[in-house]
Amino acid sequence: MRFLPGHQPPYDLTYDDIFLVPNQTDVASRFDVDLSTADGSGTTIPIVVANMTAVAGRRMAETVARRGGIVVLPQDLPITAAADTIAFVKSRSLTVDTPVTLGPDHSVSEALALMHKRAHGAVVVVDDGRPVGVVTEAACADVDRFARLREVVADDFVRAPASTTPRDLFDLLHAEHADFAVLTAPDGALTGVLTRTGAVRAGIYQPAVDAAGKLRVAAAVGINGDVAAKAKALRDAGADLLVIDTAHGHQSKMLETLAAIRDLGLGLPLVAGNVVSAAGTRDLAAAGADIIKVGVGPGAMCTTRMMTGVGRPQFSAVAECAAAAKELGVHIWADGGVRHPRDVALALAAGASNVMIGSWFAGTYESPGDLRVDRDGNAYKESFGMASKRAVAARTASDSEFDRARKALFEEGISSSRMRLDPERPSVEDLIDHICSGVRSACTYAGARSLAEFHDRAVLGVQSAAGFAEGRPLPSGW
Repeated sequence: MRFLPGHQPPYDLTYDDIFLVPNQTDVASRFDVDLSTADGSGTTIPIVVANMTAVAGRRMAETVARRGGIVVLPQDLPITAAADTIAFVKSRSLTVDTPVTLGPDHSVSEALALMHKRAHGAVVVVDDGRPVGVVTEAACADVDRFARLREVVADDFVRAPASTTPRDLFDLLHAEHADFAVLTAPDGALTGVLTRTGAVRAGIYQPAVDAAGKLRVAAAVGINGDVAAKAKALRDAGADLLVIDTAHGHQSKMLETLAAIRDLGLGLPLVAGNVVSAAGTRDLAAAGADIIKVGVGPGAMCTTRMMTGVGRPQFSAVAECAAAAKELGVHIWADGGVRHPRDVALALAAGASNVMIGSWFAGTYESPGDLRVDRDGNAYKESFGMASKRAVAARTASDSEFDRARKALFEEGISSSRMRLDPERPSVEDLIDHICSGVRSACTYAGARSLAEFHDRAVLGVQSAAGFAEGRPLPSGW
């Protein structure tokens, strides 16, 4: 990465301040770009879903890993729940989606409540483990909410053997003018569903898998309590990475905790943070971190900078920490502050090996929250920051009432925010397509076939606010 002559100012920069300059290139297609990372995380696209309760659940973890990213389960998740989620993700198919399933005697209201937990917008009705039909939202329109699904189920759905290749399934769905197919094992048992778009994605993305060929998932721990025991339990449950996470990562308690986990010899990559300086990066690396999380205050749900004045513009933080990490043979994740695909590309150009995304993914079908609709008919989900009063209340549930009341006085995050589902991109897979398309194109403009080449070849300039505004589309005209 280098700046145009005279373009590196004596102050820190955000993503909005930066633009990429196109280079001469012989990269003919964006599909010639390899987006896999070399930081030990096993991701094949540079996307990590942040360990936020409103974002990182089992459906998100399954879906994102199937497309090559990885989800970090929140540190507040009890060990038993984390183990169940990890086991669920590890048991999922590398190709087909896990559908929402109900029995014939379940109600229409139950189907409507669960239908949008998945992007394909349907419930598969099963009887004794075998699919007998599908129920869509349209089939439930103007139907009594207490009616049984057997009264509205459609039995003329597209069915295919689980061994059908994604390309053959796409051709079948195209011929049948159908959106998705139900896949079954030789004994007729349900194995999953695959949409027409999902069949296309299966030929573009490579799942993030472990040595046994199972989907990857990460888990977070804090720096308080018996962290070593929890870290070992998460390793034993099958977590592929451990994230030691606290808002202020450059502190003695973090360094002590990280060193203690390192000394356990768990055999997993250790991620630690957050920091925003070369000094913080070096100290975490010395304590045993393989990957350092970078970012204080840029997140959409974070109020740290407004409350404390502490933080740093994210592009400069990533660039400085990445340079220090490279000298030490470790890696960094850029955590927070991305609003557009360009921001992800710029974080990678600055030297990040992966980019963590939280709130942007909260408003998707796959996030854990319930889908709601406001008075104007806009679908949304609720999100909240992990340093907010709401998150602190959940994290301190086992404390005394006095301690809980005392801790509740201090918050650095938003407790409730409506994250609207984008009608054009309501699924996390839609957003992954959106992001990866932009990153792939950025690499082709830079003349890079890999993320390492992208960082080496990226040429950057600094722009005014008007320069950033000029680059924004005007879909409604002047």
